[in-house]
Order: sequence, then structure tokens, then C-alpha cells
Amino acid sequence: MIIHGLQKMTLLDFPGRVACTVFSGGCDFRCPFCHNSELIGEAAAPGTETISEEDFFAFLGKRRGLLDGVAVTGGEPTLCRDLPEFLARIRDMGFAVKLDTNGNHPRMLERILNAGLADYVAMDIKNSPERYGATIGIPDFDVSNISASISLLMNGPADYEFRTTAVEEFHDDRSFSEIAQWIQGAKRYYLQCFVDRDTVLEEGLHAPAEAALLRYADLVRPFVSEVGLRGI
Repeated sequence: MIIHGLQKMTLLDFPGRVACTVFSGGCDFRCPFCHNSELIGEAAAPGTETISEEDFFAFLGKRRGLLDGVAVTGGEPTLCRDLPEFLARIRDMGFAVKLDTNGNHPRMLERILNAGLADYVAMDIKNSPERYGATIGIPDFDVSNISASISLLMNGPADYEFRTTAVEEFHDDRSFSEIAQWIQGAKRYYLQCFVDRDTVLEEGLHAPAEAALLRYADLVRPFVSEVGLRGI
């Protein structure tokens, strides 16, 4: 797998773990609010720094006893054909694995779950089914793969969370009422407050007011065991 970035230590990306975070290149969504826009597309943008697998695993070998997990994010990691082999090598070194995914590749996700290669999976739920395409920059998007991945996680062996980055221009009460019904019975769901950065694809987007975020969370709580807020 080609690694397009490495955060050498994080206490936030992998719940309950001291971890590093690796970034894959390429994503099949075009979310206007994406913070990692340089990693969008079939491959990362030209000039994006890459790290070889051997250099990464050499780094990881030196971090035994200091780190206990690796968070794999992107881009979209499940686009990488050799992702299972990459995760297996991390686990063989004694580290736990967290996988971030947009949920659009359920066959790869199922392969990883069935092989026991992920201890924790964080899957983005971009919006309600009706508004999904507009939110990811792909009109008329078919959400069947998203529904399949939701089912895989809710019925699979790995710990997991669903999460939505809330953006004032894309989300409202109806969005979260419909998301709640879509993931009814889920273990864990987080609302993440959008933070504007120079790297987002579309200018002029805004974070919802705190009162709106609290209301959105209340809409989901009757349907999900644990609901939390991040970024407020």
C-alpha cells in the first residue's frame, strides 16, 4: 500500500489506544467539506509525499512499547487492493488496527472483518439516503453499498462507530431523523462539527450552531445506544 502521510502519535484517532495514523491516497467521493482534498481521486495529487511500506514498518518496529495501535485512514483505504495484507502485517507486529472508511466498498470491508484484521472500524454516514449524493459530490449516488456496510458492521465481530460531519449547508433536523432510522440499533454514533480549513474543496461552508448540534444528537438518541458530540 502506498502511504501518503504519517502522524506519528495520536491520542484521539483510535479510542482507548495510543496510536499512529497512516493516510492512504485516493478516494471515490468528492465531499465539499473534506479536509484531505489532496488525497481525493483515484490517486493522491502529484507531489504528495509518500512513505514506503518498509520505512513505515521500520518506524513501527521502533515504537513497540510506545504505541499500541495503528489508525488507517485516507483518502479511502478500502480502495487499496493490498489493504488486507497491510493490516495483517500490522497485527502480526502486535498492534491493534482501526480502519476509517466511507462504506462504499462492502466486499473489501467484509473481507477484512471476516479475517479479523480490524479491531475497530469508524464509518462515515455522510447524510440521509435522500441527500447522500449532494453531500458527497456525486449526483444520483446509489446508497446500496452504504446500507450493506452498515449491516456488516452492526452484525460483525469488530467494534465500530458511525459518524457524521455536520455542515450547516448540508444537514438539518430531517437529515438526522432519517440517519437515526437508517442505523437503528447501532452501538455508537458521533456527530462531528465541521471545521473550516484551507484544504476543503468548497469555500463558504459553516459549522452548525451548538444548539443545532445538540438538537441533532437528541434526534438520534432514541435509536442508537451511545450518541456523542465531537468538536464543540
